[in-house]
Amino acid sequence: MLTTVAQRRLDVLSLASFVALGLPDGMLGTAWPAMRAGLHAPVSYLGLILLAATVGSVVISAFIGRILRSTGVARLLAAGLSCAAVAAAGFALAPAIGVVIGVAVLFGLAAGTLDGGLNTAIGLSGRGRLLNLLHGFYGVGTAIGPLVVTIAIVAGSWQPAYLFLLVVDAALAVLWVLHGRAETGQDGPAERPAAPGRPAAPGSPAGPATWRPPAVRAAVVMGIAVFFVYTGLEVAAGQWETSYGRGHLHLSAAAAGLATFGFWAALTAVRIGLALPRRPPRSQAIVRWGSGVALVATALIWWQPSTAVTVTGFVILGGSLAGIFPALIALTPARLGPERAQHVIAWQVGAAAAGGAGISALVGLAIGLSGLAVLGPSLVVLAVLLVAAEVLLGRLAPARE
Repeated sequence: MLTTVAQRRLDVLSLASFVALGLPDGMLGTAWPAMRAGLHAPVSYLGLILLAATVGSVVISAFIGRILRSTGVARLLAAGLSCAAVAAAGFALAPAIGVVIGVAVLFGLAAGTLDGGLNTAIGLSGRGRLLNLLHGFYGVGTAIGPLVVTIAIVAGSWQPAYLFLLVVDAALAVLWVLHGRAETGQDGPAERPAAPGRPAAPGSPAGPATWRPPAVRAAVVMGIAVFFVYTGLEVAAGQWETSYGRGHLHLSAAAAGLATFGFWAALTAVRIGLALPRRPPRSQAIVRWGSGVALVATALIWWQPSTAVTVTGFVILGGSLAGIFPALIALTPARLGPERAQHVIAWQVGAAAAGGAGISALVGLAIGLSGLAVLGPSLVVLAVLLVAAEVLLGRLAPARE
């Protein structure tokens, strides 16, 4: 087992790594108007960058459970952050949009490694408050990202923002290597998940072995679908808000960057708030209320009675979505049993990456064909699908909390 000091160091590094995971997600959409102008790319190419990142993320997510059990968190995270540092350098130095799209695959590999590895390890440890805090720190990264890019653009160019990201990723990779060396041979529940076949603890929810296989498959598929749609909604809103603000709402670069910061800041604040109570709200309630409020927020964005109300709609959307992802992760062992969950969580994270990129790319295609005004109705459709998929999942696999 890890010592108290080692566990705290592991927790701090995990939280810092999720800040690093969130930074490029918050930076890309804000940098894109300036990036595409400098690289002479159409507005819809943002979707191609996201799709390229998805290829890397989905591929690595299929193997995260096996790699994590054989290497442990430290080596896995050091490798992922090293990959992210190379990708950040590629973005900063890319001479053409084709290079950016190619390098985005490395960002996807890094994101799949960080997201899948830490979500699986901490989700199986049963530390729900840390799981919420982990995703809150992802929100810290996504909230800081637009500010970093906005400062860089005001100073003259977007490229230095990615050089800053390079430094952050490289420093964290070194810290994970040092942590792994210091803790060799100390495997706690957050460092290396339990091996398959280990029986669930007494009193834990019944595993899926008690279900008929078709019911198990249906629950797994529907759970993956919920992650796909949820992340598609979150990423589409966060990545396209700056372009929407500048091209449709006619905001300045600084104002559009601050508006996007509001979306990610709301997501961050609510996630951290959910981690503070000793007895946090039930995960199922967080998912139900969050998806319902998200539907209202997207309706406000589509309605667009004024610029202020529209920007506020994005802020409400960010806050409403905040608790859904960590709550869904926490519910997975309760729905499927801990043995299946250590594999399924990684698949869910892969589906989330695919949804974030794929749906954002489709939204980008629609924007390229019909204009930025299509973003509002697109978000409403995604919110409706999220509510419907979550309700169906609850009926297929009720969770005992």
